[in-house]
This record gives sequence, structure tokens and C-alpha cells, in this order.
Amino acid sequence: MRYLGLDLGSKTLGIAVSDKQGIIASKYKTIRHNEEYEKLLDEVVILVNELGIEAIVLGFPKNMNNTIGIKGELSLKFKEKLEERIDIPVYLQDERLSTKAATDMLISNNVSRKSRKKVVDGVAATIILQTYLDRSDKE
Repeated sequence: MRYLGLDLGSKTLGIAVSDKQGIIASKYKTIRHNEEYEKLLDEVVILVNELGIEAIVLGFPKNMNNTIGIKGELSLKFKEKLEERIDIPVYLQDERLSTKAATDMLISNNVSRKSRKKVVDGVAATIILQTYLDRSDKE
């Protein structure tokens, strides 16, 4: 089963894709969207069709106290809109600290600040997707 991992930020969408067996996640790309969510949804639908995606894993940013804030609400709305446009499951994956983990990993690999800014969302999407793929209780 092939999965698409998404890290929805306020200006970018980090995208990761799994192998066909749904075991390994890899960074795919980052799309700048400037809050043009309808256009962004169109691009995701195109990717789903082009890559043969069978399920989407969307990062769900909860607050550290497990409450849902503004960004979490945005992810829930994005999930709802995706489900209206495609006929595959969209799963939420807790993404707390995924961007920090991605940044820390890039820093430890001596990636410059300028370069980190360009790839951090894609790496975060990879972490989100891999976390989901590693779960034993996948839906």
C-alpha cells in the first residue's frame, strides 16, 4: 500500500511518499501555498493520481497538553476537504515535535540554515509518515 505523508504549514506543504509496500517513507517535495488551500488541494489530488497513492497521512499538530489549537483545526478542515475530493482514506498522525526533530536532524548533518529552511517541511513530512508506517495499530 502506497502512502502520501503531508505536513501542512502556514506557508508550505511538506510531502513525503512511501515505497509501494508501505514500509519506508522518503521526502518527496515541498509546495509553497501562501494559504491558497483550494489550489493546494488540487495539487495533492494530482499527486495522489500520478503516484498511485492508496492512503494519506496528514500531520495533526496538537498542543503539548493534547488540546487542539488553531493549526490543529486547520488540519482537520484540510482533511475534510481532501476526503470530499478523493476516495481514499486520510489518517491523522500526531506531529508534535516533528519539525523540531527534522530541524535537529538537519543541524546534526551540518545543513546550513538557508538550506534547512528549504527542506525542513519535507523532512518533517517524512518523519510524520514514517511514524505512522511504524505503528502496529494502523487503521
